Amino acid sequence: MTFIGLARGTTTPVRTDPTGRHGPTQRQARGPGWRRTSRGLYVPADVEPTPLQRVAEAGALLPAGVAVTGWAALCWRRARWHTGTRADGSAVPIDVAAVTQCLRDQAGVRVHRERFDPEDVVELDGLLVMSAVAAVVFVMRHAVDLDSAVEALDMTYRADLVTPEQVSAWLVARPGLVGIRQAREALRLADENSWSPQETRARLAWERHTGRRPLANRPVFDLDGDLLGTPDLLDLIGPCGEYDGDHHLDRGQRRVDLEREQRLLDHGLTPFTIVAGDLGSGRLQRRLDSAFARAARVPPEDRRWTLEPPPWWRPTLTVVQRGGPREEARPGR
Repeated sequence: MTFIGLARGTTTPVRTDPTGRHGPTQRQARGPGWRRTSRGLYVPADVEPTPLQRVAEAGALLPAGVAVTGWAALCWRRARWHTGTRADGSAVPIDVAAVTQCLRDQAGVRVHRERFDPEDVVELDGLLVMSAVAAVVFVMRHAVDLDSAVEALDMTYRADLVTPEQVSAWLVARPGLVGIRQAREALRLADENSWSPQETRARLAWERHTGRRPLANRPVFDLDGDLLGTPDLLDLIGPCGEYDGDHHLDRGQRRVDLEREQRLLDHGLTPFTIVAGDLGSGRLQRRLDSAFARAARVPPEDRRWTLEPPPWWRPTLTVVQRGGPREEARPGR
């Protein structure tokens, strides 16, 4: 048996064993100490079905020539935001690519019979997966809407797994795939420096409302080269938005947030806050209108900030600047 994902802390499902040495006996498998992952395969009951574990359990089902793709292939590479979980908490099926009828859909596993380039298949810790660029483009092509496609690419950039150039070249080489138009549009709208799905959604809503694309997580300096802060979203006119998740309610974090906000205000920027629920309610649009109106009233002499970094600053705005993407070894190489 191939032990899948041991280096990733997962548990490989096993079949029953009459001796009980390599798996549960049939009687044990029917008891509370074991959990069935699929027909004939079991893991101990205390093994939590984390996203990585779900991928490992699906991998135990796959015959030769079938590769995991989509969110699961990115999760396997430890991409933080690719968890296979919808907003309502339900699980997204694990997508696998197969060119033959060797496997049917099963609970939690969805089979896609699309031709794929063998060069796009890699083996990582005992599991065949599609390359990072093929996997994220799969998600982009099959996403329920354009914003979801952009979010998938943004969070793959965040994991430093692909570059825009790689995605563009992959799309150009495969013009006839289902959903390719949505994937191309998502590439145009994506940003290499978005730090969370919420930031991505806020950026897209900002651009739709104003017709202007804000900069994502761009460091802002005073005219002496000192860092003022790194707003989540920033327009060159001066408005800057911060998406505050639950951790911003912490007293210490709130103090840090207010100090940064004051520095930005003192140097001629117009910061405002975005919280959960703002995007679909119209509140973000009203705050944007207010921030742009306030920015228009700031005298030029009060705008004492710049995006030009001092000589000692090490930029990390792109995947390449952050040291990625890493090379992946193909099977047989």
